[in-house]
Amino acid sequence: MPSPELQRVHAFLSDFARRQAARTKALPGGFAVYDDAFAQSRANNQVVIDAPVDPEALPALADEALGELPHRLISVLDDETGRACAEPLVRAGYTHSTYLVMLHTGPVPEGGRAQEVDLDALRVPLTRRWRGFLPDADDEVLRQLVDRREVRRRGADVVRFIGARTEAGEVASWADLYVDRATGTAQIEDLITSEAHLGRGHADAVLAGALSLAAADDCDFRFLIAEAMDWPRHWYERRGFTVVGHTHGFERG
Repeated sequence: MPSPELQRVHAFLSDFARRQAARTKALPGGFAVYDDAFAQSRANNQVVIDAPVDPEALPALADEALGELPHRLISVLDDETGRACAEPLVRAGYTHSTYLVMLHTGPVPEGGRAQEVDLDALRVPLTRRWRGFLPDADDEVLRQLVDRREVRRRGADVVRFIGARTEAGEVASWADLYVDRATGTAQIEDLITSEAHLGRGHADAVLAGALSLAAADDCDFRFLIAEAMDWPRHWYERRGFTVVGHTHGFERG
């Protein structure tokens, strides 16, 4: 049985995925989310497993749910279930990634110079960053990966894009902040810095701003998801985040 902290995270993630989706479909052990306007976005067209499931049946379940889409993404929220699903999914051609659930347990920093920005302010630096991540992607894929951010506003009571600007006014680093006021829960997601502005404190400013705004919304439970094998987890730990659990992602295509 997941801890109360992880149950809270799982409920938040499931609710966000359902609310953001253009449509959903109930499945054994979870649900599928769809958005035809962003068919190239895996996060907007995926299977979410948030209850017990038969691991051996999951590859066929995902194929049926995601149909003719060229990709497969399965998010398994429970650690034990995710580990049980790993072998059959890898056998079916999926790659497996483990993610850390990190809870903010340190003091809340002052907001500083980061502020809320709109999608138009993010469009150019976000497109440039995605082009760096996916150099072979065409313009339509990049457009969808940028524009999908706007539909995230459906996912929670409050969705803010937080940015830190250079002296010239360009947004150098940014992140999303999702708030559920009823439960006092906040998630910080997709903290990214433009390559040209790395190492200048912009990400620190964004993180501090997001944490400060979450606290101002009476969120005493603030978390993020980080890749288990990547360096940012240590950066977050130095800024007051503690690992409290794991989730799993499986991709193919």
